[in-house]
Amino acid sequence: MDITAPSADQIEQIARHTVANLPEPFREAAAQVAIIVTDFADDAVLDDMDCGPFEITGLYDGIPLTQKSVFDQPSGPDTVWLYRRPILDEWADRGNVTLTEMVAHVTIHEFAHHFGWSDDDIAAIDRWWE
Repeated sequence: MDITAPSADQIEQIARHTVANLPEPFREAAAQVAIIVTDFADDAVLDDMDCGPFEITGLYDGIPLTQKSVFDQPSGPDTVWLYRRPILDEWADRGNVTLTEMVAHVTIHEFAHHFGWSDDDIAAIDRWWE
């Protein structure tokens, strides 16, 4: 039996399906955000977040919609980064959620930042990480 870990492409497909199924008021704005799946966050992100490579499953990189201005000069598209190896490790450690649930949850968490929610705002209604 050949059992291999889900690929970055498979995780991206789950994330894109999640975005495509967001409620209508959010779907169009979310579709404008790039989704990139890599194995780990790069060293600059890890240094900035002061964390280890397995401590971060995703990251929103951009200006939240609640803070955007016509005067902003974007350096690139808003991006949701999903980190494959930490996602897979947390999924395996939890043992009580499907991969789809895990990826969808990380995706929605990062898109919440795009819509202007802070980690504290998200934690107030989402006890997933406890």
